[in-house]
Amino acid sequence: MAVLYSFRRCPYAMRGRMALRISGESYEHREILLRDKPDAMLKASPKGTVPVFITDNGKVIDESLDLALWALGRRDPENWLESFDAELAARNDGPFKTHLDRYKYASRYDSSKKRGEIDTAHRAAALEILLDLNDRLTQYAYLSGPERSLTDIAIFPFIRQFAAVEPAWWQAAPLPALRRWLDGHLQSELFKNVMIKHPLWQPA
Repeated sequence: MAVLYSFRRCPYAMRGRMALRISGESYEHREILLRDKPDAMLKASPKGTVPVFITDNGKVIDESLDLALWALGRRDPENWLESFDAELAARNDGPFKTHLDRYKYASRYDSSKKRGEIDTAHRAAALEILLDLNDRLTQYAYLSGPERSLTDIAIFPFIRQFAAVEPAWWQAAPLPALRRWLDGHLQSELFKNVMIKHPLWQPA
């Protein structure tokens, strides 16, 4: 059987799990701790990030979008690939993720910041990207049109992470359509199913 190494709260792993869930792929779920990565995972993918998916014929897929594209290429019952906006996903994984990390973990990137302090400059830069997403969602229910697609699934876990940094600020931000979209994903059966807690995997 195929194997997935995953960490429940990792946004990259989340989108990989959601794509696998929709595609109906069968696999063994191996929940890990990022601070204690198992040797078997590192042997398969030395870069040490999740998700790491090993197909039943031994192919290793260790990038979350590659995993989503592979799974949906085998079975795509909701036609997620048809309207996938790769450029929007790339902006999320590039500029937005950069601002998100420096907003949330400011002291890691700026020695003048105290532990737990946020970086409002990076929050403002991220907001410009979020405003564009909000505008898109005033036209359609989802980022690529009227139906949920891989575009939404690729971006949603990172918006979830951003919203959790300062909940009061998030609720007051001029992003009503984006908040509705986020809430919809958070309440979806798909998200609830992939966030079920698994015991930590222990090698035999």
